[in-house]
Amino acid sequence: MKKLFAMTAATIAAASSATAGSIAYVAPDATTMIEEAAPMGGSGSWLIPLVILGVLVLALTSGEDTPPNA
Repeated sequence: MKKLFAMTAATIAAASSATAGSIAYVAPDATTMIEEAAPMGGSGSWLIPLVILGVLVLALTSGEDTPPNA
Protein backbone atom coordinates (compact mmCIF):
# COMPACT_ATOMS: atom_id res chain seq x y z
CA MET A 1 0.00 0.00 0.00
CA LYS A 2 2.86 2.34 0.81
CA LYS A 3 4.48 1.63 -2.56
CA LEU A 4 1.20 2.36 -4.38
CA PHE A 5 0.86 5.69 -2.55
CA ALA A 6 4.50 6.57 -3.28
CA MET A 7 4.15 5.73 -6.99
CA THR A 8 0.95 7.78 -7.23
CA ALA A 9 2.57 10.77 -5.54
CA ALA A 10 5.64 10.51 -7.80
CA THR A 11 3.43 10.29 -10.91
CA ILE A 12 1.40 13.34 -9.90
CA ALA A 13 4.56 15.32 -9.12
CA ALA A 14 6.14 14.39 -12.45
CA ALA A 15 2.98 15.22 -14.41
CA SER A 16 2.47 18.59 -12.75
CA SER A 17 6.06 19.65 -13.30
CA ALA A 18 6.00 18.47 -16.91
CA THR A 19 2.94 20.56 -17.74
CA ALA A 20 4.04 23.64 -15.79
CA GLY A 21 5.99 25.08 -18.71
CA SER A 22 9.60 25.74 -19.45
CA ILE A 23 11.88 27.61 -17.10
CA ALA A 24 13.33 29.89 -19.77
CA TYR A 25 10.23 31.76 -21.02
CA VAL A 26 10.86 34.05 -23.97
CA ALA A 27 8.22 36.72 -24.39
CA PRO A 28 6.94 37.33 -27.93
CA ASP A 29 8.21 40.39 -29.73
CA ALA A 30 5.98 43.36 -28.93
CA THR A 31 6.73 45.30 -32.10
CA THR A 32 4.39 44.24 -34.85
CA MET A 33 4.66 45.70 -38.29
CA ILE A 34 1.46 46.52 -40.12
CA GLU A 35 1.74 46.47 -43.87
CA GLU A 36 -0.41 48.81 -45.89
CA ALA A 37 -2.28 47.52 -48.90
CA ALA A 38 -0.75 48.35 -52.23
CA PRO A 39 -2.61 51.05 -54.13
CA MET A 40 -4.48 50.04 -57.27
CA GLY A 41 -2.18 52.20 -59.34
CA GLY A 42 -0.66 51.92 -62.76
CA SER A 43 0.81 48.47 -62.31
CA GLY A 44 -2.17 46.81 -63.97
CA SER A 45 -3.51 45.27 -60.78
CA TRP A 46 -6.93 46.73 -61.56
CA LEU A 47 -7.26 44.36 -64.52
CA ILE A 48 -7.93 41.24 -62.45
CA PRO A 49 -11.06 42.57 -60.67
CA LEU A 50 -12.25 44.00 -63.99
CA VAL A 51 -11.89 40.62 -65.71
CA ILE A 52 -13.71 38.86 -62.85
CA LEU A 53 -16.53 41.39 -63.04
CA GLY A 54 -16.76 40.95 -66.82
CA VAL A 55 -16.94 37.17 -66.54
CA LEU A 56 -19.69 37.45 -63.92
CA VAL A 57 -21.71 39.85 -66.06
CA LEU A 58 -21.29 37.61 -69.10
CA ALA A 59 -22.32 34.51 -67.17
CA LEU A 60 -25.36 36.15 -65.64
CA THR A 61 -26.66 37.78 -68.82
CA SER A 62 -26.14 34.95 -71.31
CA GLY A 63 -29.00 32.57 -70.89
CA GLU A 64 -31.45 30.57 -72.96
CA ASP A 65 -34.46 32.87 -72.73
CA THR A 66 -36.21 31.61 -75.85
CA PRO A 67 -38.88 28.95 -75.25
CA PRO A 68 -38.46 25.61 -77.06
CA ASN A 69 -40.40 25.09 -80.27
CA ALA A 70 -43.43 22.91 -79.75
